[in-house]
Amino acid sequence: MNNNLDLGYRHDWIQKMADVCEASSTIDSTLFDKYEVKRGLRDLNGQGVLTGLTEVSEIRSYTVVDHEMVPCEGKLFYQGIDIEEIVGGFLQEKRFGYEEVVYLLLFGDLPTESQLEDLKDVLAEYRKSLPTSFVRDIIMKAPSADLMNTLGRSVLTLYSYDDKADDTSTENVLRQCLELVALLPMFAVYGYQASNYFHEGSSFFLHPPKKEYSTAENILHMLRPDSQFSPLEAKILDIALVLHAEHGGGNNSTFTDHVVTSSGTDTYAAISASLGSLKGPRHGGANKKVSLMFEDMKKNLEDWEDENEIRTYLTALLNRQAFDKSGLIYGMGHAVYSISDPRAKTFRHFVRKLSEEKNMMAEYSLYEKVERLAPEVIANERHIYKGVSANIDFYSGLVYSMLELPTELYTPIFAIGRIAGWSAHRLEELVNAGKIIRPAYKAVCPHKPYVPMSERKEADG
Repeated sequence: MNNNLDLGYRHDWIQKMADVCEASSTIDSTLFDKYEVKRGLRDLNGQGVLTGLTEVSEIRSYTVVDHEMVPCEGKLFYQGIDIEEIVGGFLQEKRFGYEEVVYLLLFGDLPTESQLEDLKDVLAEYRKSLPTSFVRDIIMKAPSADLMNTLGRSVLTLYSYDDKADDTSTENVLRQCLELVALLPMFAVYGYQASNYFHEGSSFFLHPPKKEYSTAENILHMLRPDSQFSPLEAKILDIALVLHAEHGGGNNSTFTDHVVTSSGTDTYAAISASLGSLKGPRHGGANKKVSLMFEDMKKNLEDWEDENEIRTYLTALLNRQAFDKSGLIYGMGHAVYSISDPRAKTFRHFVRKLSEEKNMMAEYSLYEKVERLAPEVIANERHIYKGVSANIDFYSGLVYSMLELPTELYTPIFAIGRIAGWSAHRLEELVNAGKIIRPAYKAVCPHKPYVPMSERKEADG
């Protein structure tokens, strides 16, 4: 058979059978109400179904007044400490905060100066431990256009380099997690350099990380050809990592971490599963979508100051008539928060400072207008059960563009921050030795008899 004809036949067959798949997989939506199924593990009021306990972090979006849930300004606590106080504390004392937050999430308390230095030394040693052969054989060969897949592959491959890969003792898992905290920035940046060289024909260079640099400083140092960055750039990237480090046990990627860990599998399998979850545009991939949405908006708006024109564009987004026609205004709304996302609130002030340094106040002003107008437009076009406000992804896309980070790195930066939280949750799941997580699904397919081959008939059409 001619190969081209063969390819055409297979394509046509797959296309036809995809329609069969869709027809056979569609479940009557009324059955979800009939059996009281909480789709997405969320009830009709948007509250998450309680599936576990954690001390790692707390999200607060409402208070109880006279037995009624009343929405409030969003709050986020890491190991019981308000994230706004954490950020304010390390900024006031003029130091980077991400490593401090790693310590807090893993060990439950803020570190002393000497404890923090010990952690930094350990991370620096782990950065040096990556074999040259790993970069050559894993990262540089068959580079992926999607860096989240590069991260997942790199993390899984570490299994082969670990003599104690399957040891789930606290000591060994802690060692593995700290190695991943140290190495994930290198996997992301080196993966980008390799992909950019092979797919775009750009110059290829690899800067080794510096021991004296924080995680944020090392990312900028390794990424830029001249290794140069301003103190404000490093400070804001550090804040971004801190704000992305943790967000409760119920978000999709962290819950994935709990589910996979509960099976007793190894650290690399658990973290790669979380990376796969984070990649999705409904989760970690949203920050990239925000940036692309605004690029489309700027192309289509004649006047960035015209609020009526902005409203028209936002309405078109909701009506699937603009950008990717998904019906979403990316960066607006959150599954938990209604009045405000404390991470976005914390970020906004520093975004303005960076906008001034980068002479990008026009872009910042557009973001401000969209943040203010989008809830109005959504309220007019949608029936919603709670308020809508900007989430962390809304401003992180702008920050990353001002930092001249390639869009390919937006979601990996999220992962670099969140590896701290995933590590803390994995350890918590293992230490408490809970049961394997196995929720129930209701079977709704009617029973059918087995039909012998000779009696089977193809459906019409």
